[in-house]
Amino acid sequence: MITKHMIRTLMIETPNVPGNLGKVATAIGLVGGDIGEVKTVKVGPTYTMRDITVQVDTEEQLNDVIKAVEGLEEGIKLHTVSDEVLSAHEGGKIAMKSKMPIKSLAELRRVYTPGVADVCNLIQREPDKAEIYTTISNTVAIVTDGTAILGLGNIGPVAGMPVMEGKAALFDQLAGISGVPILLDTTDPEEIIRTVKNIAPGFGGILLEDIGSPHCFEVEDRLKEELNIPIMHDDQHGTAVVTLAAVISACKSAGIDLKKAKIGQIGLGAAGIAICRMFMAYGVQAVYGTDKSEMAMNRLKEYGGQISLNIEELMETCDIVIATTGVPGLIKKEFVKEGQVILALSNPRPEIEPEAALEAGAAYAADGRSINNVLGFPGIFRGALNAKSKVVNHEMLVAAAEAIASCTKHGDLVPDPLQPEVHKKVAEEVERVARRVYAGV
Repeated sequence: MITKHMIRTLMIETPNVPGNLGKVATAIGLVGGDIGEVKTVKVGPTYTMRDITVQVDTEEQLNDVIKAVEGLEEGIKLHTVSDEVLSAHEGGKIAMKSKMPIKSLAELRRVYTPGVADVCNLIQREPDKAEIYTTISNTVAIVTDGTAILGLGNIGPVAGMPVMEGKAALFDQLAGISGVPILLDTTDPEEIIRTVKNIAPGFGGILLEDIGSPHCFEVEDRLKEELNIPIMHDDQHGTAVVTLAAVISACKSAGIDLKKAKIGQIGLGAAGIAICRMFMAYGVQAVYGTDKSEMAMNRLKEYGGQISLNIEELMETCDIVIATTGVPGLIKKEFVKEGQVILALSNPRPEIEPEAALEAGAAYAADGRSINNVLGFPGIFRGALNAKSKVVNHEMLVAAAEAIASCTKHGDLVPDPLQPEVHKKVAEEVERVARRVYAGV
């Protein structure tokens, strides 16, 4: 989901006296810093040196954290503040490398001229052989026009490249897929569609990424109609898959029958519309939505959803409420209905804090920190490519969500996104459904 935070690593020295680390954590927390990893760097005879990763929303808040730590006494010292995120991105995060050594003339002749001509001629005669003798069938284009990069908005495709590289790295490490970033210097839907169609022969699938609403809908729909390879807009369907998985888990914890429940979606942008469609595909009969845009609400009606005129009406009507507006504090405590499940997914500040929702009577409440698309897209494409599917459809996406939920521990919303078995399970279930659909069974 949407994130806007900054990440910095503070190297802090504390005397070896019980309670000093707690004082540091308290000081950081009181000014709004969110502590991530704490790593012990060195243990001396009278002191301990630690790297403490802190997330903040603004430069001003970072300065507040620094002042708070520097203001501590009793020998606590702040040594350095480093931006390890920038350091990790130096030179980029991905590279294209040969799978074969080329250290002799014989090897050169096998992988390039003259030997490669035999492979080219074979593929010309039998195009399907490209699946065997090239990387096409295991390569996904990650396509963006830069109009909806994370929570940053329309910052352009080049500024969005670090996100595309991240997707490619995750494809590789979690699913063994080669992801290739494609940056488009246009926001015209027709140009985007034409360009993707022209490059499609080199790819086994297309992942549309960070393409803004409403043109993202036309781009995806048209490409699905006009190409015969798997295509998915991750901001829509990746988010929807992980949200459905989280709600399945939340309903188990709250004792709610999801398919009989009334679902309310606040915010009907790309993610919100896709979430509604995902719940309808899962079998939920009553899906309501509200948005300040009349066009967005009309789009929901076209897909079979129901309209709520405002947030208050939706909150009063629905058993499960999901919010993806990016507006902190939008849901007031007095709107909460006893026994509701509320997922306020905007980061870094949700529409209502989980604690506030629970105090107001919600049976289960969470924010969007754990709703990470990485749980979905690698396994979804792995399964689709394994099945040689020509589409990614809602039946496959529901299977992915159910697979994620099946890997979730009781009381959690979703599993650890870096667990290999989760992505393997998603791929297996997506492939199973894709093969069944392809076979017409």
